[in-house]
Amino acid sequence: MALVYRPMMQLSGILVSLLGWVLSCLTTYLPQWKNLNLELNELEIWTMGLWQACVVQEEGGMQCKDFDSFLALPPELRISRILMFFSNGLGFLGLLLSGFGLDCLKIGERQQEQKKRLLLFGGLLFWISGITAIVPVSWVAHSTVQEFWDENIPDIVPRWDFGEALFVGWLAGFCLILGGSLLNCTICSTEVHPSSVHYAVPEHQDQCQHVETETRP
Repeated sequence: MALVYRPMMQLSGILVSLLGWVLSCLTTYLPQWKNLNLELNELEIWTMGLWQACVVQEEGGMQCKDFDSFLALPPELRISRILMFFSNGLGFLGLLLSGFGLDCLKIGERQQEQKKRLLLFGGLLFWISGITAIVPVSWVAHSTVQEFWDENIPDIVPRWDFGEALFVGWLAGFCLILGGSLLNCTICSTEVHPSSVHYAVPEHQDQCQHVETETRP
């Protein structure tokens, strides 16, 4: 059973981690981290991301403008840029390491211990990548909630709301952590190689034949 389920778990782990890494990169560049609907003009929706602010008009499409300065950004957006870069880089490194540690890869078949270490390091990198993706998304969501319910801000002032990129980021972090967990679970399982089974059966038959010849009168 381990011979069948271990490669399947490894393949599932690497595919889920790949999906999480792609979603993490997508979250980094999406401009919909925050959304703002203006009551005076319901045909316009303002959005804010880590790199630019955009206005979506029903007739004119989307127009975006990059932020002029990194230091002019709010603290949560500045830190989110850095953490999302770390998440993307660690996820890419985890894909490389865990990819070379897969059992289905013929490279390094005789170095099983090294392949296990690659899988372990790859899984740990996926965990860290998932955490560093969830933290900035949750921080921006927390600050948005605080600003939305801030009683010191007049009611006539528009409030920012959750953007679609936050939900994509949460999904990305969950996929990265789940993929790393699947890869690390396969390290604890034992695999029976077909070659060992193939040679063990003839050897057992030879021993039985040798015993029979000795017991004959």
